[in-house]
Amino acid sequence: MKVLFLADVPRIGKRNEVKEVNDGYAANFLFPKKLAQPATADVLKKIEKKKEELRIEKEVEAKLLDKNLESLSGITVVMTKKGNAQGHLFSSIHAKDISAALLKHHRISIDESFIDLEEPIKSFGEFTIPVTIAKKKGAFTLSINPEK
Repeated sequence: MKVLFLADVPRIGKRNEVKEVNDGYAANFLFPKKLAQPATADVLKKIEKKKEELRIEKEVEAKLLDKNLESLSGITVVMTKKGNAQGHLFSSIHAKDISAALLKHHRISIDESFIDLEEPIKSFGEFTIPVTIAKKKGAFTLSINPEK
């Protein structure tokens, strides 16, 4: 009997997977515990429709991601911070600060986990900030100026 798994069943099948199982196993174990349902024509059509919607959604997300990474290439984010005369900042700049400044000044939302900083920035100047999202890379310039 073909069944659609509603939950992961170890060594048998994964959620949303259609597999052939013994009739007795399906009737006595999978169906009563709501782990699977019979794979009827209607169910299979719904699964295919859902897979197509997910595929389209992933395509849209990938295009949006590419657009965001392309828009980063020519951007310069300017931040002003307090520091001493030797050019050192009183407080270091972390990825979350850069992400917030990017959103505030350019309305581009990049999660701080995608900003690749080896260590926090502790001095004035211009820095190239690399961004990696789903194996795609981009970069923008961060300019840190002294506060007057």
